[in-house]
Amino acid sequence: MSVDEPTEDAPEAYGDLLDQYRQISYLNDASGVLGWDQQVMMPEGGTPARAKQLSALSSVTHDLMTKDEFADALTAAEDAVDDFDEGQRASVREIRRDYDRTADVPRELIEELAETTTESQQIWQDAKADDDFEMFAPRLEKLKDLSNRRANHISPDQPSYEVLYEDSEPYLPLERTEEIFDRLKSELVPLIDEITEHGDELASPFAGGEYPEENQQALSEAALDLIGYDRDHGRLDASAHPFTSGNQFDARVTTRFKPDDPIDALTATIHEYGHASYMLGLSKENYGTPLGSSLSSGVHESQSRFWENHLGRTKPFWEFFLPTAKEHLDGIDDVTVQEAYEAVNRIYPNNRIRVEADELTYHLHIILRCEIDRAYVEGDLDVEEIPEVWNQKMGEYLGVTPDTDAEGCLQDIHWTSRFAGFQGYTIGSVLAAQLDAAMRKDVSDVDDKIRNGNFQPMRDWMNENVHAHGQKYPTDELAEEATGEPLTADYFLDYVNQKFTDLYGL
Repeated sequence: MSVDEPTEDAPEAYGDLLDQYRQISYLNDASGVLGWDQQVMMPEGGTPARAKQLSALSSVTHDLMTKDEFADALTAAEDAVDDFDEGQRASVREIRRDYDRTADVPRELIEELAETTTESQQIWQDAKADDDFEMFAPRLEKLKDLSNRRANHISPDQPSYEVLYEDSEPYLPLERTEEIFDRLKSELVPLIDEITEHGDELASPFAGGEYPEENQQALSEAALDLIGYDRDHGRLDASAHPFTSGNQFDARVTTRFKPDDPIDALTATIHEYGHASYMLGLSKENYGTPLGSSLSSGVHESQSRFWENHLGRTKPFWEFFLPTAKEHLDGIDDVTVQEAYEAVNRIYPNNRIRVEADELTYHLHIILRCEIDRAYVEGDLDVEEIPEVWNQKMGEYLGVTPDTDAEGCLQDIHWTSRFAGFQGYTIGSVLAAQLDAAMRKDVSDVDDKIRNGNFQPMRDWMNENVHAHGQKYPTDELAEEATGEPLTADYFLDYVNQKFTDLYGL
């Protein structure tokens, strides 16, 4: 199958623009492979060379997008846009957006930011291992300075935090996201308090055991095979922080293992599979173009949260999957489906770690990060104040204070690559619930299908209603195409209220 097919019958101006844009996309994907390798396979000593390699690639892609020939092709396509179909017009819109966020940023700044980002990942990993925030702080300051400078070049009259936020969430205004956050904060905190004070005690059958990494690895591999991960186009590895990297031809997932908690790796693996399912569901014919690319971090997270929470944490899933878990994990032969279901849905308000957080308190972790992130980028918080403010907010929102910076402000890798990016996790959870509700109207007997290990109908629904559109629709329009209404928090709040009220006997 040729990835060039869609332009063969397209207007000439559109084809000329895509021919150039594809080359930029291919180079960006090559950078992604180098980034994956750095976090998974590369020896620690390779960082200096990798930083130079990624800096060079960023320079080449910047030059390709800012050269006169590209600007001329973009202008010609915009002049002929009335002759284009809806998808072609959307592609031009997205390419224009990319161009406007690149053209005025100096190449030297792009190179320095790419090199600094690459170097910072190893520094962060070392600082976390040594519980030494002071080791990471100077690098965090440099990243903030470079990111703010880039934002000022892109849109000098706009607050830099908003500009950086639009890197990952271009079509959902920051004000709208904050309204959703305020609503979740006001409704989740009372629910969490009610559970803590009056909820039943849930089972914890996996606690207290020791689960070798090789057994957990085999369990995660089995889960991916049963769900339907395409091994011809993906692989599973371990990394310091779980992530997914790739495209519709090559979507790789990673996880991490805790000796005393096999559910952590399992849910992380299913979560990352959700990201991979989005990538693998994108149009292969449109690879390298906006119609073959994911829309935003929030939409991406909707796919990972859908698979993790709306499938992997359901009782029907554990009716199906528990026998497999018992094959790979020692000491759980007597665990029942109900006990496993309760265990994967327990809330832990005193948990300090975001990636281990339950479905409710998770969003307080996100809100905390967004507040610190914004205050720091906008200059209202000094770098040396971050650990103290982090701990204060943990105490305020979750009633627990980290014992170390490694389990506090150093726990996430995200600041090594970008600022203003945490919002997507909560937006994704909200959208996932809305998509799940719509899917269950279209697909019959979803729970029965999960119970029998038939995941293809759910994957097909997501492929048709989300993945196949690429960047054709802005966020609200995509939500409306898929569910019949723009993004709303109603479905998420209805879902968690019903689920956790039932679970905890409230």
